[in-house]
Amino acid sequence: MIRGIIRPLLRGSTYSGALFALCGAVASLPLLLCAALPVLAWPSGPYGVRVVLTLLGWTVLIGAVGLVRATRRMLIASARRLLGVPLPDPASGRPRRANATDTAPTSDSWPPNAPSTVDRWRTPVWLLLHMALGWTGALIGGLLLLAALTIPLGAEAAVSLSGWTVRVADGWSRWAVALGCALLAAVLCALMTKALRWLAPRLLGPSPAERLALAAERERQLAERNRLAHELHDSIGHTLTAATIQAAVAGEVLTADPAAARAALRGIEESARTALEDLDYVLGVLREEKAQAAPTRTLADLPELLDRLRRAGSVVEPEFSGEWGRVHGTLSRAAYRIVQEGLTNALRHGAGGPIQVRVAAAPDGLELSVVNRTGAGSGAGADNGVGPAAFPTSGHGLPGLAERVRLLHGEIEAGPDGPEHWRLAVRLPVRLSP
Repeated sequence: MIRGIIRPLLRGSTYSGALFALCGAVASLPLLLCAALPVLAWPSGPYGVRVVLTLLGWTVLIGAVGLVRATRRMLIASARRLLGVPLPDPASGRPRRANATDTAPTSDSWPPNAPSTVDRWRTPVWLLLHMALGWTGALIGGLLLLAALTIPLGAEAAVSLSGWTVRVADGWSRWAVALGCALLAAVLCALMTKALRWLAPRLLGPSPAERLALAAERERQLAERNRLAHELHDSIGHTLTAATIQAAVAGEVLTADPAAARAALRGIEESARTALEDLDYVLGVLREEKAQAAPTRTLADLPELLDRLRRAGSVVEPEFSGEWGRVHGTLSRAAYRIVQEGLTNALRHGAGGPIQVRVAAAPDGLELSVVNRTGAGSGAGADNGVGPAAFPTSGHGLPGLAERVRLLHGEIEAGPDGPEHWRLAVRLPVRLSP
């Protein structure tokens, strides 16, 4: 038990908490002067009334300062540093605008719950208690420290209470009383720090509404990270796969067919440039910079994507039907990424041969499918030593596609299509734009 009492007195955090309380008392001095100015203009008023009015004005000013949002943030930061209390930053409370590249609306696009009246007054109550503890500690602790310093120097010491007077005699008793005063000052610091640490989570910590807002903010951050992970996987994964095949083709035909090798090298250059654009955008978002406009590749860019695959030596058989050119916005961007991921899987895991790509737009839905051969084959990748074993995979491709399709309220099927083919089929609900 004695250790439990003495141990806090030896910790530096105890006295940093006392310093925090003292800072509250010092910070309230300008407000006390402002509250006293109107009373000073009434010198003839009763002394007691003037004191009461000053204290009331002081309390009102402290409460007004506590209602400022910046004050709460500053108090939370200082309490974390000086009290060692793990307090999260308050949620911003600002609604988030939907991003043009988002695939579906999220719950965090709504503003969080507004703080209630009780929640708004928690900060002013904290300020009042903080400053009250600070002034109490400053006055009592200052007297104890002053006594601890002056009693050993020979100053006469006496304590009077209800007619009883205790005088400190000369000799060792002076040092004992001085040491007792110093210990009481240390105990007072420990009590103030403990009180502030107990109050901080209850008055500065998140309220139920703020916890909901913080959870929504965290959910938004996770959704943004998942979206960026999908972008990296779909775009850069595809371009690196195509560039690997093109490099293999260029190496094989460099001597026999220089023109084909040059075409493959141009394809590698185009793929690398596309990957750099996607990477610059993602890195800008991760660094919380003002990122450039997101790459907006849509179904209209599919012919260019298929041309790059042909230059890599792949055989692609596209089939476009319906008015798919009238599919715009989020759906068109998502459809492009879905086809791109299907082609990437065909290049990585397929056995060569033709890759069948179908895009069919109907008034009530958009159908996408990618079919490739499986097993031992003789396609571009197999011919050049770039088989499935050359592409280590993370296993996130199909789950990521399924999540993207789910957000768009669509349907996805992926699996064998006969003994020698693999088929990825997606159907997305759509309303064609006029």
